[in-house]
Amino acid sequence: MRMIEKMKQYFKKKNLSTMNNRKKVGIILFATSIGLFFLFATRLSYIVLVGKVGKTSLETKTQSLYQGSQVVKAKRGTIYDRNGVPIAEDATSYSMYAVLDESYVSGKDEEGNDIKLYAEPENFDALAEIASTVLDGKISKKRMLEVLKQGIKNGAWQVDIPNGRNITLQERQAINDAMEKEGITGLYFNEHPSRIYPNGTFSSHLIGYADIQVEDNQEELNGVIGLEQVYNDVLKGKDGQVIFQKDNYQNPLPGTTAELEPAEDGQDIYVTLDSRLQSYLETLMTDAWEEAESENLTAVLMEAKTGEIVAMSQRPTFDPETKEEFGDEDFTWFNLFVEDQYEPGSTIKILTVASAIDQGVFDPNETYEGGTIDVADTTIRDWDRGGRGTLTMRQALSWSSNVGMVKLEQRMPERWQRYLQEFGFGRSTYSGLYGETKGTLPEDNVVSQTMSAFGQAIGVSQFQMLQAFTAVSNDGVMVKPQVIKKIVDPTSSDEVVSQPEVVGHPITAESAQTVREYMRDTVEDSGYGTAYGQYDVPGYHIAAKTGTAQISQDGGYLTGASDFIYSSVTMLPAEDPKYVLYVTMKRPKEANSTIIPSIANPLLKRAMDLYDVDLVEDSGVATTEKVVVQDYRNLETDAAAQDVQRSGLTPIVIGDGAKVTKQSIKNGQRLLPSEKLILLTDSQNRYMPDTTGWSKADLIKFGELLEVDVKFEGEGFCVEQSLAPYDLLTGEELTFTLKEN
Repeated sequence: MRMIEKMKQYFKKKNLSTMNNRKKVGIILFATSIGLFFLFATRLSYIVLVGKVGKTSLETKTQSLYQGSQVVKAKRGTIYDRNGVPIAEDATSYSMYAVLDESYVSGKDEEGNDIKLYAEPENFDALAEIASTVLDGKISKKRMLEVLKQGIKNGAWQVDIPNGRNITLQERQAINDAMEKEGITGLYFNEHPSRIYPNGTFSSHLIGYADIQVEDNQEELNGVIGLEQVYNDVLKGKDGQVIFQKDNYQNPLPGTTAELEPAEDGQDIYVTLDSRLQSYLETLMTDAWEEAESENLTAVLMEAKTGEIVAMSQRPTFDPETKEEFGDEDFTWFNLFVEDQYEPGSTIKILTVASAIDQGVFDPNETYEGGTIDVADTTIRDWDRGGRGTLTMRQALSWSSNVGMVKLEQRMPERWQRYLQEFGFGRSTYSGLYGETKGTLPEDNVVSQTMSAFGQAIGVSQFQMLQAFTAVSNDGVMVKPQVIKKIVDPTSSDEVVSQPEVVGHPITAESAQTVREYMRDTVEDSGYGTAYGQYDVPGYHIAAKTGTAQISQDGGYLTGASDFIYSSVTMLPAEDPKYVLYVTMKRPKEANSTIIPSIANPLLKRAMDLYDVDLVEDSGVATTEKVVVQDYRNLETDAAAQDVQRSGLTPIVIGDGAKVTKQSIKNGQRLLPSEKLILLTDSQNRYMPDTTGWSKADLIKFGELLEVDVKFEGEGFCVEQSLAPYDLLTGEELTFTLKEN
């Protein structure tokens, strides 16, 4: 009892009655409600004023409901031949689908009914009839009806039409016109970028192909191989964007479209190929390939004076339109002209003889005994083993005597190794094509260096051989092989025109003219011409040299009956060549001396026929639009040189380092097309370039880049240099003799 009394006294003292408790709870609830009201009001005011919930913008959300945007695809640039014939061009294909959901309507008609945009079941038969008729058998009417009915049964919003892909713009328009005529709707199209190659197999490894790749949920055409890959950033352009208002069903409202950012179409590329010669070469190659059954076959026709390649083909090859050949396990992905390294064999002998003439150690009437010759511990044999007995040095070339070449090399051993560098071997031609090999110079021993005089113990690419041949065909002036004629911006009509690029002067004009005269013996000398009577273009003399090179593999040479690379180089006309043709055939089923001439003779004849027709053709004038120099420092050397080449400038690479450390012109400055941009690499071994024809300004930049003093004698352009080409740069003063043209 006392405990209860104490509790009553306590509650009475604290005024804790039932009535008072109710009042306090009420006050607390009222205060809480007022607090929450002001909290929500404050939050709502903040949202209204700031327009955000957390990090989410209400305006953006609203726009996403009622405003849409769409990417406007840029047109990929077209690749043309030198005469403007399309080789690769942009196109659009479509895929078809049917909308089945009855909610897909837009607005009201005059009678107040919804305008139906979906495919109504009673119209399925008509829609299937239209699609199957326009697409001419691509789509089965029966199968399409089955898919439409199954879609309704499954409650699908839309269904894709079977085989309804790769529809052309004309087919799409025909289907839309037919639906409009019938007064029905329901079929729609998704747009897809695509690329067409109207010529089919057409120097396919050079041109390459582009294919669809998905990036950021967008389909893009990107180059995969060839020029399509190397010049992808030039060709692809830049996509634009449009915005539009949407209705409640997220459909664009007519008349509300506005351009936010215009698309910038890609630039067009004109290659040096002539479709009249290229198409003919492809036909000749196919016939020869079927007959030879060889491992591979190549042919390239080049303008002798400019280095421009007018026809170029290899086998095996592919059709970039169908790509059917990609399923073949033996398919060759790489470009044999720049990526393949091989021992060239006897075609290099024209360079050996030209060098010997240039050095004054060649007497065409000197005689020697063919057959064999010992070099150190190695016996070198002529191809005919026992030899033809006594030969003159002139006959050594036409009869393709290894012994004769060894004798010439032994008279200029160190100088011959220098000639190999001056002819461009052991370094990239910087063609701008993907994966170009630098090749290999002979090892530092007497046997390898001697063997290089007849085309063994040295690794080359076909572009290196072509470049070296131009020194012979072009009277001592060596030019780089070119595959790009010009690059044109379709919006501004600005264009960068490629100019012949002189890369050296390894021999004199007299030496080149003399060796071309001796090369005629190969096809005109009945006794000592290895290709006598095989090469013939009526009305012209041909300078030619054939080759049969052993194939190096696993440290030795293959020994099968036809384990050789058969080749020929022909220059036409011999007195003043307009064209150089180089053909190779690796490991044919059996040796057949008629296969290569079956390509060369008709192609050279057609080339000369067209040359006469095209004499009046405008040679073109280079643009005066200047090129902005980019920053190439710290870039890989090959990539930098290729980019300089693509921009229309002439790259001069000093050293064999992996990266560029300095450049002769600062980035951001402007140069005229074909001006020189000198790139200094991180190599310690830097060699003197051939500066013949360089301007005084270029030579000054060269000296500043290397931090060496330069002196000049005379005015004009360089005709002589104190340090010979490919001598090691030591930092000593350089003197250049200049002369006005």
